Amino acid sequence: MQEQHGLTRESEIPSALKQWLYASGSLTLQLTELAGGQFAVQPVTEHFQRLNRKDAQWMNMPFHHTSWVRESCLYGSEAEPWVKAKSIFPILSLHSRARIFRHIRTKPIGFFLFQRTSPACERRVVRLADGWTRQSCYTWHGCKFIVQETFLPAFERFLQQRSNIIE
Repeated sequence: MQEQHGLTRESEIPSALKQWLYASGSLTLQLTELAGGQFAVQPVTEHFQRLNRKDAQWMNMPFHHTSWVRESCLYGSEAEPWVKAKSIFPILSLHSRARIFRHIRTKPIGFFLFQRTSPACERRVVRLADGWTRQSCYTWHGCKFIVQETFLPAFERFLQQRSNIIE
């Protein structure tokens, strides 16, 4: 686990978020279950950009390689978004089976990613300006890409309120 500007300790992570940051499987399904069946994806932007050096190294791609980036907000049962998601697909992946991810609009990536498969995943947990973030580098049908999920303050508040009700 690392932080953007140095190392961080697992003990710094709020206990309510630990299970979410380290959970395997589909975040889509997990959030939908937590929200009593409610879940929505709101795309914010989709664009092409060059890979940064850190992401390129993680995916074993040339750092000058172009990628397609999708940023979206994930909503549960609240009016405020719970998660800010960013997906980075190198162009080479989009010429293969991962090309379906370019045209999913408001469908969650997890719907396709975990359908009849368990992709290989490397994970790192970092603290970014928007909140605690899990970055996952998936290998899916030979395609590598990164999915970054930042758990926003509204999600932490929801977990806290839920825990107060259960206690």
